[in-house]
Amino acid sequence: MSSVEEGDLVARVEGAAGVIRLNRPKAINAVTLEMFRDIDKALDRFEADPAVAVIVLEGSGERGLCAGGDIRTLWESSKVNGDLGKILWREEYILNARIKRFPKPYIAYMDGIVMGGGVGLSAHASHRIVTDRTKLAMPEVGLGFFPDVGGTYLLSRSPGEIGTYFGLTGQTMNGPDAIHAKFADAVVPAAKWPELREALTRVREGVTAGDVSKLINGFATGETAGPVAAKEPIIDALFGFDRMEDIFSALKRDGSEFALATLKTLNEKSPRGMVVTLKLLRLARTASSLEESLVREYRAALEVFRSDDFREGVRAAVIDKDRNPTWSPPRIEDVTPQMLAPYLAEIGADELKFN
Repeated sequence: MSSVEEGDLVARVEGAAGVIRLNRPKAINAVTLEMFRDIDKALDRFEADPAVAVIVLEGSGERGLCAGGDIRTLWESSKVNGDLGKILWREEYILNARIKRFPKPYIAYMDGIVMGGGVGLSAHASHRIVTDRTKLAMPEVGLGFFPDVGGTYLLSRSPGEIGTYFGLTGQTMNGPDAIHAKFADAVVPAAKWPELREALTRVREGVTAGDVSKLINGFATGETAGPVAAKEPIIDALFGFDRMEDIFSALKRDGSEFALATLKTLNEKSPRGMVVTLKLLRLARTASSLEESLVREYRAALEVFRSDDFREGVRAAVIDKDRNPTWSPPRIEDVTPQMLAPYLAEIGADELKFN
Protein backbone atom coordinates (compact mmCIF):
# COMPACT_ATOMS: atom_id res chain seq x y z
CA MET A 1 0.00 0.00 0.00
CA SER A 2 1.39 3.40 -0.95
CA SER A 3 -0.12 6.50 0.59
CA VAL A 4 -0.20 10.25 0.15
CA GLU A 5 -2.19 12.08 2.81
CA GLU A 6 -2.77 15.73 1.99
CA GLY A 7 -4.85 16.96 4.91
CA ASP A 8 -8.34 17.43 3.54
CA LEU A 9 -7.81 14.72 0.92
CA VAL A 10 -6.47 11.18 1.23
CA ALA A 11 -5.22 9.56 -1.98
CA ARG A 12 -3.70 6.13 -1.75
CA VAL A 13 -3.37 2.80 -3.50
CA GLU A 14 -5.06 -0.12 -1.78
CA GLY A 15 -4.44 -3.30 -3.73
CA ALA A 16 -5.81 -2.72 -7.22
CA ALA A 17 -7.76 0.40 -6.22
CA GLY A 18 -6.72 4.02 -6.28
CA VAL A 19 -8.73 5.37 -3.35
CA ILE A 20 -9.69 9.04 -3.15
CA ARG A 21 -11.23 9.98 0.19
CA LEU A 22 -12.68 13.41 0.90
CA ASN A 23 -11.42 14.09 4.40
CA ARG A 24 -13.32 16.97 6.03
CA PRO A 25 -15.90 15.03 8.04
CA LYS A 26 -16.85 17.98 10.28
CA ALA A 27 -17.84 19.94 7.15
CA ILE A 28 -19.50 16.86 5.57
CA ASN A 29 -16.47 16.83 3.25
CA ALA A 30 -17.27 20.14 1.55
CA VAL A 31 -14.76 20.55 -1.25
CA THR A 32 -12.21 23.37 -1.54
CA LEU A 33 -10.12 24.53 -4.48
CA GLU A 34 -7.09 22.72 -3.03
CA MET A 35 -9.07 19.49 -2.78
CA PHE A 36 -10.05 19.71 -6.45
CA ARG A 37 -6.39 20.19 -7.32
CA ASP A 38 -5.36 17.25 -5.15
CA ILE A 39 -8.00 15.01 -6.77
CA ASP A 40 -6.67 15.98 -10.20
CA LYS A 41 -3.11 15.09 -9.12
CA ALA A 42 -4.31 11.78 -7.68
CA LEU A 43 -6.06 10.94 -10.96
CA ASP A 44 -2.83 11.74 -12.84
CA ARG A 45 -0.97 9.27 -10.63
CA PHE A 46 -3.62 6.55 -10.72
CA GLU A 47 -4.10 6.83 -14.49
CA ALA A 48 -0.36 6.33 -15.06
CA ASP A 49 0.01 3.45 -12.56
CA PRO A 50 -0.62 0.08 -14.27
CA ALA A 51 -1.21 -1.53 -10.84
CA VAL A 52 -4.29 0.67 -10.34
CA ALA A 53 -7.24 -1.03 -12.04
CA VAL A 54 -10.10 1.05 -10.58
CA ILE A 55 -10.70 4.35 -8.78
CA VAL A 56 -12.83 4.46 -5.63
CA LEU A 57 -14.24 7.81 -4.41
CA GLU A 58 -15.55 7.93 -0.83
CA GLY A 59 -16.10 10.37 2.02
CA SER A 60 -14.85 10.37 5.60
CA GLY A 61 -17.25 10.14 8.51
CA GLU A 62 -20.83 8.95 8.77
CA ARG A 63 -22.75 11.95 7.45
CA GLY A 64 -22.16 11.85 3.73
CA LEU A 65 -19.89 11.80 0.71
CA CYS A 66 -19.93 15.59 0.27
CA ALA A 67 -22.24 18.46 1.20
CA GLY A 68 -21.03 20.56 -1.74
CA GLY A 69 -18.48 23.26 -2.39
CA ASP A 70 -16.89 25.67 0.06
CA ILE A 71 -19.70 28.22 -0.30
CA ARG A 72 -18.61 30.48 2.56
CA THR A 73 -15.21 31.14 0.97
CA LEU A 74 -16.84 31.85 -2.39
CA TRP A 75 -19.23 34.28 -0.68
CA GLU A 76 -16.34 36.14 0.96
CA SER A 77 -14.56 36.46 -2.41
CA SER A 78 -17.75 37.61 -4.15
CA LYS A 79 -18.27 40.36 -1.56
CA VAL A 80 -14.90 41.94 -2.43
CA ASN A 81 -15.13 41.35 -6.21
CA GLY A 82 -12.50 38.63 -5.94
CA ASP A 83 -11.68 36.01 -8.56
CA LEU A 84 -12.13 32.76 -6.59
CA GLY A 85 -15.31 31.91 -8.50
CA LYS A 86 -13.57 32.23 -11.86
CA ILE A 87 -10.64 30.06 -10.71
CA LEU A 88 -12.48 27.45 -8.65
CA TRP A 89 -15.34 26.77 -11.08
CA ARG A 90 -12.95 26.60 -14.03
CA GLU A 91 -10.83 23.91 -12.35
CA GLU A 92 -13.84 22.11 -10.88
CA TYR A 93 -15.74 21.90 -14.17
CA ILE A 94 -12.67 20.69 -16.07
CA LEU A 95 -12.27 18.00 -13.38
CA ASN A 96 -15.97 17.03 -13.74
CA ALA A 97 -15.43 16.46 -17.47
CA ARG A 98 -12.25 14.47 -16.78
CA ILE A 99 -14.11 12.16 -14.41
CA LYS A 100 -16.72 11.40 -17.09
CA ARG A 101 -14.10 10.38 -19.63
CA PHE A 102 -11.63 8.74 -17.20
CA PRO A 103 -10.18 5.63 -18.90
CA LYS A 104 -10.36 3.31 -15.88
CA PRO A 105 -13.53 2.30 -13.98
CA TYR A 106 -14.31 5.10 -11.51
CA ILE A 107 -16.57 3.99 -8.66
CA ALA A 108 -18.31 6.68 -6.59
CA TYR A 109 -19.72 5.65 -3.21
CA MET A 110 -22.57 8.13 -2.77
CA ASP A 111 -23.53 7.42 0.83
CA GLY A 112 -25.39 9.93 3.05
CA ILE A 113 -25.52 13.55 1.92
CA VAL A 114 -24.42 14.20 -1.68
CA MET A 115 -24.96 17.77 -2.84
CA GLY A 116 -23.63 20.34 -5.32
CA GLY A 117 -19.91 19.85 -5.85
CA GLY A 118 -20.21 16.34 -4.43
CA VAL A 119 -22.58 15.48 -7.27
CA GLY A 120 -19.97 16.75 -9.74
CA LEU A 121 -17.35 14.38 -8.32
CA SER A 122 -19.66 11.36 -8.25
CA ALA A 123 -22.56 11.49 -10.71
CA HIS A 124 -20.25 11.62 -13.76
CA ALA A 125 -18.49 8.42 -12.63
CA SER A 126 -18.69 5.23 -14.66
CA HIS A 127 -20.12 3.35 -11.64
CA ARG A 128 -22.33 5.24 -9.17
CA ILE A 129 -23.37 3.51 -5.96
CA VAL A 130 -26.10 4.93 -3.72
CA THR A 131 -27.22 3.45 -0.40
CA ASP A 132 -30.17 3.18 1.95
CA ARG A 133 -28.87 6.43 3.54
CA THR A 134 -28.32 8.51 0.40
CA LYS A 135 -29.77 12.04 0.35
CA LEU A 136 -28.83 13.56 -3.00
CA ALA A 137 -29.83 17.09 -3.94
CA MET A 138 -28.94 20.09 -6.04
CA PRO A 139 -30.39 22.92 -3.90
CA GLU A 140 -28.47 25.74 -5.58
CA VAL A 141 -31.55 27.73 -6.68
CA GLY A 142 -32.10 28.45 -2.99
CA LEU A 143 -28.73 30.22 -3.01
CA GLY A 144 -29.50 32.42 -6.00
CA PHE A 145 -27.49 29.98 -8.12
CA PHE A 146 -28.37 27.03 -10.41
CA PRO A 147 -27.46 23.31 -10.50
CA ASP A 148 -23.93 23.46 -11.90
CA VAL A 149 -21.00 20.94 -12.08
CA GLY A 150 -22.78 19.42 -15.09
CA GLY A 151 -26.03 19.32 -13.11
CA THR A 152 -28.02 20.86 -15.96
CA TYR A 153 -26.71 18.10 -18.27
CA LEU A 154 -27.61 15.33 -15.81
CA LEU A 155 -31.02 16.76 -14.89
CA SER A 156 -31.95 17.29 -18.54
CA ARG A 157 -31.42 13.56 -19.11
CA SER A 158 -33.72 12.42 -16.30
CA PRO A 159 -37.03 10.88 -17.46
CA GLY A 160 -39.78 13.33 -18.41
CA GLU A 161 -39.74 16.44 -16.22
CA ILE A 162 -38.23 14.74 -13.15
CA GLY A 163 -34.98 16.66 -13.66
CA THR A 164 -36.83 19.97 -14.05
CA TYR A 165 -38.61 19.27 -10.77
CA PHE A 166 -35.45 18.35 -8.84
CA GLY A 167 -33.45 21.22 -10.37
CA LEU A 168 -36.00 23.93 -9.55
CA THR A 169 -37.19 22.72 -6.14
CA GLY A 170 -33.85 21.40 -4.79
CA GLN A 171 -35.80 18.49 -3.29
CA THR A 172 -33.85 15.46 -2.06
CA MET A 173 -33.58 12.16 -3.93
CA ASN A 174 -33.20 8.93 -2.01
CA GLY A 175 -31.08 6.16 -3.53
CA PRO A 176 -33.73 4.55 -5.76
CA ASP A 177 -34.96 7.94 -7.01
CA ALA A 178 -31.36 8.89 -7.83
CA ILE A 179 -31.27 5.82 -10.07
CA HIS A 180 -34.60 6.73 -11.67
CA ALA A 181 -33.29 10.25 -12.31
CA LYS A 182 -30.12 8.76 -13.89
CA PHE A 183 -27.80 10.14 -11.22
CA ALA A 184 -26.81 6.67 -10.00
CA ASP A 185 -26.62 3.04 -11.10
CA ALA A 186 -27.07 0.70 -8.12
CA VAL A 187 -28.41 0.74 -4.55
CA VAL A 188 -26.04 -1.09 -2.20
CA PRO A 189 -26.95 -1.15 1.51
CA ALA A 190 -24.36 0.80 3.52
CA ALA A 191 -23.78 -2.28 5.68
CA LYS A 192 -22.51 -4.15 2.60
CA TRP A 193 -20.05 -1.46 1.54
CA PRO A 194 -17.02 -2.74 3.50
CA GLU A 195 -17.29 -6.14 1.78
CA LEU A 196 -17.81 -4.60 -1.67
CA ARG A 197 -14.97 -2.12 -1.09
CA GLU A 198 -12.64 -4.97 -0.16
CA ALA A 199 -13.66 -6.85 -3.32
CA LEU A 200 -12.92 -3.75 -5.43
CA THR A 201 -9.35 -3.62 -4.08
CA ARG A 202 -8.85 -7.20 -5.29
CA VAL A 203 -9.97 -6.88 -8.93
CA ARG A 204 -7.50 -7.94 -11.57
CA GLU A 205 -5.45 -5.60 -13.73
CA GLY A 206 -7.32 -4.60 -16.87
CA VAL A 207 -10.75 -5.29 -15.35
CA THR A 208 -13.54 -4.05 -17.63
CA ALA A 209 -16.40 -1.72 -16.80
CA GLY A 210 -18.77 -4.65 -17.33
CA ASP A 211 -16.88 -6.79 -14.82
CA VAL A 212 -17.09 -4.01 -12.23
CA SER A 213 -20.83 -3.63 -12.86
CA LYS A 214 -21.34 -7.37 -12.29
CA LEU A 215 -19.38 -7.20 -9.05
CA ILE A 216 -21.42 -4.23 -7.77
CA ASN A 217 -24.72 -5.79 -8.84
CA GLY A 218 -23.89 -8.81 -6.71
CA PHE A 219 -24.29 -6.55 -3.66
CA ALA A 220 -27.15 -4.40 -4.98
CA THR A 221 -30.83 -4.44 -3.98
CA GLY A 222 -32.11 -4.04 -7.53
CA GLU A 223 -34.26 -1.00 -6.61
CA THR A 224 -34.69 1.48 -9.45
CA ALA A 225 -37.43 3.92 -8.39
CA GLY A 226 -38.36 5.77 -5.21
CA PRO A 227 -41.26 7.94 -3.99
CA VAL A 228 -40.75 10.79 -6.45
CA ALA A 229 -40.79 8.43 -9.45
CA ALA A 230 -44.37 7.50 -8.48
CA LYS A 231 -45.33 11.16 -8.97
CA GLU A 232 -43.85 11.36 -12.48
CA PRO A 233 -47.21 11.79 -14.31
CA ILE A 234 -48.19 14.85 -12.26
CA ILE A 235 -44.64 16.23 -12.37
CA ASP A 236 -44.60 15.90 -16.17
CA ALA A 237 -47.92 17.78 -16.41
CA LEU A 238 -46.85 20.59 -14.07
CA PHE A 239 -43.23 21.12 -15.19
CA GLY A 240 -43.50 20.60 -18.94
CA PHE A 241 -43.16 24.30 -19.78
CA ASP A 242 -40.31 26.54 -20.92
CA ARG A 243 -41.34 29.57 -18.84
CA MET A 244 -41.42 29.75 -15.05
CA GLU A 245 -44.66 31.75 -15.18
CA ASP A 246 -46.35 28.80 -16.90
CA ILE A 247 -45.07 26.34 -14.29
CA PHE A 248 -46.39 28.56 -11.49
CA SER A 249 -49.76 28.89 -13.26
CA ALA A 250 -50.02 25.12 -13.70
CA LEU A 251 -49.25 24.53 -10.02
CA LYS A 252 -51.88 27.05 -8.94
CA ARG A 253 -54.46 25.60 -11.33
CA ASP A 254 -53.83 22.03 -10.21
CA GLY A 255 -54.37 22.89 -6.55
CA SER A 256 -53.52 19.39 -5.28
CA GLU A 257 -51.65 18.93 -2.02
CA PHE A 258 -48.50 18.08 -3.99
CA ALA A 259 -48.87 21.11 -6.27
CA LEU A 260 -49.44 23.52 -3.38
CA ALA A 261 -46.49 22.12 -1.40
CA THR A 262 -44.31 22.47 -4.52
CA LEU A 263 -45.53 26.04 -5.04
CA LYS A 264 -44.60 26.89 -1.45
CA THR A 265 -41.10 25.48 -2.04
CA LEU A 266 -40.61 27.43 -5.27
CA ASN A 267 -41.80 30.65 -3.64
CA GLU A 268 -38.79 30.40 -1.31
CA LYS A 269 -36.29 30.25 -4.20
CA SER A 270 -34.55 32.99 -6.13
CA PRO A 271 -36.82 34.06 -9.02
CA ARG A 272 -33.78 34.94 -11.11
CA GLY A 273 -32.14 31.64 -10.16
CA MET A 274 -35.22 29.70 -11.27
CA VAL A 275 -35.42 31.47 -14.64
CA VAL A 276 -31.69 30.89 -15.29
CA THR A 277 -31.99 27.25 -14.20
CA LEU A 278 -34.98 26.49 -16.43
CA LYS A 279 -33.28 28.08 -19.45
CA LEU A 280 -30.06 26.11 -18.87
CA LEU A 281 -32.01 22.88 -18.40
CA ARG A 282 -33.82 23.37 -21.70
CA LEU A 283 -30.58 24.24 -23.53
CA ALA A 284 -28.89 21.17 -22.03
CA ARG A 285 -31.49 18.87 -23.60
CA THR A 286 -29.88 19.40 -26.98
CA ALA A 287 -26.27 19.47 -25.74
CA SER A 288 -24.11 16.94 -27.56
CA SER A 289 -21.75 16.51 -24.61
CA LEU A 290 -21.23 17.23 -20.93
CA GLU A 291 -18.55 19.73 -21.94
CA GLU A 292 -21.06 21.78 -23.97
CA SER A 293 -23.26 22.17 -20.89
CA LEU A 294 -20.28 22.95 -18.65
CA VAL A 295 -19.26 25.81 -20.98
CA ARG A 296 -22.76 27.29 -20.59
CA GLU A 297 -22.73 26.72 -16.84
CA TYR A 298 -19.38 28.48 -16.51
CA ARG A 299 -20.68 31.57 -18.31
CA ALA A 300 -23.72 31.65 -16.05
CA ALA A 301 -21.68 30.95 -12.89
CA LEU A 302 -19.45 33.98 -13.45
CA GLU A 303 -22.55 36.17 -13.78
CA VAL A 304 -24.03 34.61 -10.63
CA PHE A 305 -20.79 35.36 -8.76
CA ARG A 306 -21.29 39.06 -9.49
CA SER A 307 -24.93 39.04 -8.42
CA ASP A 308 -26.60 40.29 -5.28
CA ASP A 309 -28.85 37.21 -5.27
CA PHE A 310 -25.89 34.86 -4.75
CA ARG A 311 -24.53 36.90 -1.86
CA GLU A 312 -28.00 37.24 -0.34
CA GLY A 313 -28.84 33.55 -0.78
CA VAL A 314 -25.61 32.41 0.88
CA ARG A 315 -26.04 34.98 3.64
CA ALA A 316 -29.53 33.71 4.48
CA ALA A 317 -28.71 30.00 4.25
CA VAL A 318 -25.11 29.73 5.45
CA ILE A 319 -23.88 32.92 7.14
CA ASP A 320 -26.75 34.37 9.20
CA LYS A 321 -28.93 31.27 8.75
CA ASP A 322 -32.12 33.31 9.07
CA ARG A 323 -33.61 31.51 6.03
CA ASN A 324 -35.16 34.78 4.94
CA PRO A 325 -33.45 36.02 1.77
CA THR A 326 -34.50 39.21 0.02
CA TRP A 327 -34.36 38.32 -3.67
CA SER A 328 -33.78 40.79 -6.49
CA PRO A 329 -36.14 40.97 -8.26
CA PRO A 330 -38.63 39.52 -5.76
CA ARG A 331 -41.09 38.02 -8.26
CA ILE A 332 -40.82 35.69 -11.27
CA GLU A 333 -42.72 38.11 -13.51
CA ASP A 334 -40.11 40.80 -12.80
CA VAL A 335 -37.24 38.74 -14.28
CA THR A 336 -36.82 40.28 -17.73
CA PRO A 337 -35.11 38.87 -20.84
CA GLN A 338 -32.54 41.64 -20.38
CA MET A 339 -31.69 40.26 -16.92
CA LEU A 340 -31.36 36.73 -18.30
CA ALA A 341 -29.16 37.62 -21.29
CA PRO A 342 -25.81 38.10 -19.46
CA TYR A 343 -26.02 34.58 -17.99
CA LEU A 344 -26.03 33.13 -21.51
CA ALA A 345 -23.59 35.49 -23.25
CA GLU A 346 -20.22 34.37 -24.58
CA ILE A 347 -17.31 35.58 -22.43
CA GLY A 348 -14.41 35.82 -24.88
CA ALA A 349 -11.00 35.00 -23.44
CA ASP A 350 -12.56 33.67 -20.23
CA GLU A 351 -14.47 30.86 -21.98
CA LEU A 352 -14.08 27.42 -20.40
CA LYS A 353 -11.73 25.22 -22.44
CA PHE A 354 -10.91 21.53 -22.09
CA ASN A 355 -7.62 19.80 -22.81
